[in-house]
Amino acid sequence: MSHLASNYKRRKISFKKGKGSFLFSVDGKRYLDFLSGIAVNTLGHSNPRLIKALNYQAKKVWHVSNSFQIPEGENLAKKLANRTFADKVIFVNSGAEANETAIKIARRYFFSIGKPYKNRILCIKNSFHGRTLANIFASGSKKMTEGFGPKVSGFDHFKYGDIKSLKSKITKKTAAIFFETAMGESGIKVHSKKFLRQVKKICNDKKILLILDEVQCGIGRSGKFFAYEYANVKPDIVPIAKGIGGGFPLGAVLMTKKVSICMTPGTHGSTYGGNPLAMAIGNTIMDEIFKKGFLKNVRENSKYFLGQLNNLKKKYPYVIKEIRGIGLLIGIQLKVEMGSFIDKLTKNKLLTIRAAENVVRILPPLNVKKKEIDLALKIIDKVCSDYKLQ
Repeated sequence: MSHLASNYKRRKISFKKGKGSFLFSVDGKRYLDFLSGIAVNTLGHSNPRLIKALNYQAKKVWHVSNSFQIPEGENLAKKLANRTFADKVIFVNSGAEANETAIKIARRYFFSIGKPYKNRILCIKNSFHGRTLANIFASGSKKMTEGFGPKVSGFDHFKYGDIKSLKSKITKKTAAIFFETAMGESGIKVHSKKFLRQVKKICNDKKILLILDEVQCGIGRSGKFFAYEYANVKPDIVPIAKGIGGGFPLGAVLMTKKVSICMTPGTHGSTYGGNPLAMAIGNTIMDEIFKKGFLKNVRENSKYFLGQLNNLKKKYPYVIKEIRGIGLLIGIQLKVEMGSFIDKLTKNKLLTIRAAENVVRILPPLNVKKKEIDLALKIIDKVCSDYKLQ
């Protein structure tokens, strides 16, 4: 009997080691890992540069309180600011914590400028921002919030991609508009450049904040460092996590100087946020992502992968409904039952994960090799061929 709670439906596979894009199970089987811990393992498994960085830092200092200056954190914050819109950074441990912090910052900002009534956050209906109390009610999902009442107030919702719906929900109490730049858990749905620019204009006109959740789609996953770069918009707050830690728990909130002024001493804290071990990994991830050609390679692999998947869609129109994605955040929307399809992929040694709208989510490491993409395509082709035209 396992003493772990049953809040996860775990697959009956466990792993003893990983190398690059592959995981090796305790019974000696090799799996192509195109799940990457759900967009976490930016550089794959057992990356030698990450191991070196962690070992080096571990011999110096593991943890100190944020009561003291942490040079490694100063360094990472500078790198993030230099590469983005941001002037200031708060380090946390996870995506859920980063999103909670972003909500706090938006509300605190208007409080600090004498408008405490502006405290409502406008989000997309049936979205995903994590599983803490505030975040599940921000999602507007009945399934996620069931049994966790009373309702955490302060959130309003509009329909995905619907500017008219968004405009109709804005009131004098609206503090911010908050959504994923490219939605992961919700079914790999990528907002158009036009939509992002329209939302930014609305925020400017209404003098409200724009929070873009890049926990899953950020840190190179889209083919650019952040997905919002494609639309050339400037957000006010961006929560990040997952890929910035490469497997080590690390998150952050990026913000403009204007917004950051409200976060005075005592307004927020995190025991492990900015931990020297985490900072060593984050700094190394940044250095690797911004090596010449890295992000270009992500975009090239994405173009190839999406193109080949669309060829499979044409080959198996009775299996595949739509190919979605940006960069290496990819989804296959199916016409057949998703769970059994994922099981078949797993039996053929390809690891993926589900998303909403009957979508199989594919999230390879960002340094994946073309021959590994070809192997994944071969497996997907084989699984599709198991289904017969009705």
